[in-house]
Amino acid sequence: MTGAARGVPVLLGCSHGTDSVAGRAAIRSILADVRVARPELDVRETFVDLQEPAVADAVGAVVDPGGVAVVVPLLLSGGFHVHVDIAASVDGRPAVATAPLGPDARLVRVLLDRLVGAGAGPGDAIVLAAAGSTDPRAAVAVEEVAAALRAAWPEGPVTVGYGSASTPRVPDAVRAARAAGAQRVVVASYLLAPGFFLDRLGEAGADVVTSPLAPDPRLADIVLDRYDAGVRAVR
Repeated sequence: MTGAARGVPVLLGCSHGTDSVAGRAAIRSILADVRVARPELDVRETFVDLQEPAVADAVGAVVDPGGVAVVVPLLLSGGFHVHVDIAASVDGRPAVATAPLGPDARLVRVLLDRLVGAGAGPGDAIVLAAAGSTDPRAAVAVEEVAAALRAAWPEGPVTVGYGSASTPRVPDAVRAARAAGAQRVVVASYLLAPGFFLDRLGEAGADVVTSPLAPDPRLADIVLDRYDAGVRAVR
């Protein structure tokens, strides 16, 4: 019996969507970890672009037969897709959209692990590389993560660069770090999965580019916290 049939809200994990096979696998790993942690939940995957089912259709598939949906954005900050696409998918329906995954202290800890794993060390300049958004709220969220990373990484300076929409762009942030005297520049990929933006980071001129955040079981913990908050809001 599905979660919808039992009256337990269905968890819809909504990501951007990607053509990257590795990116799709990384996103699926998050929801796979959610299913392991909460095997009783009906957990489904949905998207705002490039893949199907579209989030509005996925919500309809839950609520039209009488179920309740909690949409958890598998996105790191609240830009257009969160505040417009996902918000519209739940508007006027027995469904709720939660906050995105970031900012969150656990994401900072994953970033730290990725930096250490990539060999970053004292004196390296860190550029926190985010996808970017035209929504200023997304930049505020990224800056909050950057501030937390600075506090947790005293070995060198931490600045921010964006892949699109916002400035400075990642290559400009890398050049600025070198101009400030850094011998090595490490790009900390503030991205969930491989795909278009991660590929561009390899062309930004840094010495090292870290792996994306997924797969990592801590991401499932964040998803479930967002889901639980959504359940409380929808009841």
